[in-house]
Amino acid sequence: METARKLDQEKRPGRRWKKAAWWTIGIIVLLIVSTVVFVNAYTPRSLPETSGEVQMDGLSAPVTITRDNEGVPHIKAENELDLFMAQGFVQAQDRLFQMELARRQASGRLSEVIGEATVDQDRYFRTLGLRRAAERSLAVYSDESVDRLQAFADGINAFIENEPLSPEFAMMAIDPEPWTPLDSVTIGKYMAFDLGGHWERQAFNYYLLQEFPEEEAYELFPTYPEGAPTVLTEASVDIEKSFANVVLPHEFNGSNNWVVSGEKTLSGAPMLADDPHLGMATPSIWYQMHLDAPGYQVSGVIFAGTPGIILGHNDDIAWGVTNVGPDVQQLYLEKRNPENPHQFLYEEEWEEADVVKETIGVKDGETVELEVVETRHGPVISEYAGKTGGENVMSLRWTALDATTELEAVLEINRAKDWESFEEGLEKFLVPAQNFVFASKDGTIAYKANGRIPIYDNPDDALLPMRGWEKEDEWKGFISFDELPRVVNPEEGFVATANNKITSDDYPYHISHNWAQPYRYQRIAEMLEGKNDLGAEDFQAMQMDVKNLQAEEFMPLLLEQTKAESDLEREVLAKMEEWNLEDDRNLPQPLVFHKWMSNIQEELYGEELPDSMRKFFKGSGQTTDELLRMGEDSLWMEKAGGMEAVVTEAYRKTLSEVSEQFGDDPDAWAWGDFHAVEFTHPLSSIGFLERFLNPGDPYPVSGSRVTVRAAGFKTDGLVNHGASWRFVIDMADTREAYHVVGPGQSGHFRSDWYHDQLEDWVEGRYHTTSTDHASGEVLTLSP
Repeated sequence: METARKLDQEKRPGRRWKKAAWWTIGIIVLLIVSTVVFVNAYTPRSLPETSGEVQMDGLSAPVTITRDNEGVPHIKAENELDLFMAQGFVQAQDRLFQMELARRQASGRLSEVIGEATVDQDRYFRTLGLRRAAERSLAVYSDESVDRLQAFADGINAFIENEPLSPEFAMMAIDPEPWTPLDSVTIGKYMAFDLGGHWERQAFNYYLLQEFPEEEAYELFPTYPEGAPTVLTEASVDIEKSFANVVLPHEFNGSNNWVVSGEKTLSGAPMLADDPHLGMATPSIWYQMHLDAPGYQVSGVIFAGTPGIILGHNDDIAWGVTNVGPDVQQLYLEKRNPENPHQFLYEEEWEEADVVKETIGVKDGETVELEVVETRHGPVISEYAGKTGGENVMSLRWTALDATTELEAVLEINRAKDWESFEEGLEKFLVPAQNFVFASKDGTIAYKANGRIPIYDNPDDALLPMRGWEKEDEWKGFISFDELPRVVNPEEGFVATANNKITSDDYPYHISHNWAQPYRYQRIAEMLEGKNDLGAEDFQAMQMDVKNLQAEEFMPLLLEQTKAESDLEREVLAKMEEWNLEDDRNLPQPLVFHKWMSNIQEELYGEELPDSMRKFFKGSGQTTDELLRMGEDSLWMEKAGGMEAVVTEAYRKTLSEVSEQFGDDPDAWAWGDFHAVEFTHPLSSIGFLERFLNPGDPYPVSGSRVTVRAAGFKTDGLVNHGASWRFVIDMADTREAYHVVGPGQSGHFRSDWYHDQLEDWVEGRYHTTSTDHASGEVLTLSP
């Protein structure tokens, strides 16, 4: 009996394990079944209604919404307030979850729904105070603009109150609050943040002077300073510690645009092209719409969560933008009163700062209390994550934190009829500063670098933090609207910009030290000069152009300096010599070139600059180009072993990396095997959701950061930055224009318009949007 009991006990753990295993399998099966039921039963019910009739309180007359083949809504209303209310409703149908995350991110409220992971991010945005700046801005909007913002918000709220929400809300357990005009203005402020400034480069320059000899430090400045500014010894801040985990906009946010006169086109009318470069994800940052009401007929794209059309055309004019990138952010070193942490020195007196108490709710965590201190210059940003500077801190003066009226400007330029009325509307578009190109049916083409741009006594002052305690270090006002760079009907017959330097040496004001590498602009100009029979297809082909002018400049140097030893090294060098200089996804040479250039940077900076500071090295590509041009005269090149050693070692590392990843046969290598686009959804990192929210395997794609077809990529090759919207219009017929919105219009993964334009984006196919004969399903919104 005893033996039998013993044997039985020995068997029981196995039985218990089997029982537990069956329970585990049962739970997994239940989860899978629940997921399938959720996906197939619940999610289709939250797809937007695109036909029939919906009753909506607040409308004064029926509004029709026709969705064309690409899911572009064409909204027709009898008055503007109804139009904007319908626009808010439609945006909420397709993009409400994106809008919800956008207002939370800009307001520093992500942690309420995500938890501890986003607390640092929320602390930073609360410190910057984009929502506080939006409150100041909304207070100076005209009554008419506020009425339109409110009508837009009413349309969003009508959807929230009466329609089923998209599945992401259930996944994240979010119950959206009512939308307000302040939410829209806050999202507008976030776009100013996303298009950046230059404070991080000031911080990096300051770090260089703290850590390296002056001549070495100056060599990495974006321009070599004639006035030779030095690091301030009167007050010091630990840059690396103070800005740990800081949130920075994407380094390569930029764009292309160009406009040509009728003398250069087949139609005899002006033509315009625009492709703004921002982050690429699902849903697209852009949402295409057509708005039609008496006195208001406009088509193009807008950021979800804001009214009007920010880029596009109406019946008389068209416009597009790129980022100017001016020095509109200034770090100030501040001396704090050791006896009162809320007082700072200014002109030999202690000045009281403003103190803002912020409370950050944290899902499944403890509430975070944050004290934001604002000096006369702006918020103290060097302590957003904790006390680090003692008696010395850094504050940020930034034009976007002022009261500004961008959304009001958008509503005005939408109604402009000619260059004069368009330019008048631009007076209210202050941040971010943008290069506007313009075309009109009357034949006018024009350009303006528009926005609030500060005046510096000495341009070198914008390279480093300035003294917060000295009046002489304050900005000297702003460049007047009439003195901003401007061109109307140039003799060349075209204007183009690609974040390049826009002013000549005789322009009286400083704009920026941080221009993009010139290659995209040079290639655009190269394709436009001397051509007088351009059509829409030519413009589309230009936007897809992948000739690499950086490689054209530097490949002869790299080939000359590289010492090949192995058969593989010699074979690949031979291939590089015969390259046509196109960043084509099917070629091996772009793969070698871009990894080679990246490894050259590693050879120059890798051992000297910690990873924690490299993210502040904005414009490192331009700096590396300049060091290569300097050659043996560069101190950094000399310190790294000289030009031949740097180039050769970077080459060998490149071949080692490529061979390890793609094999030893260079004929089998292809740029697209590494360089591919996916348009990832922000929730796709959550386990099984990837298969539903992402399009599948990444698509091989041509282009790079330096080609007109912009396609910036992460270290793993995944393309995450570029022209998520492309636009071409011939002013001979302003009722039609050519667009592509990658990856599609809808934010709902069960929609036919979720990823339907992804392949079009990759292959360079455009759809035509008509403003006078749109056809498709029709939804009527009735009072």
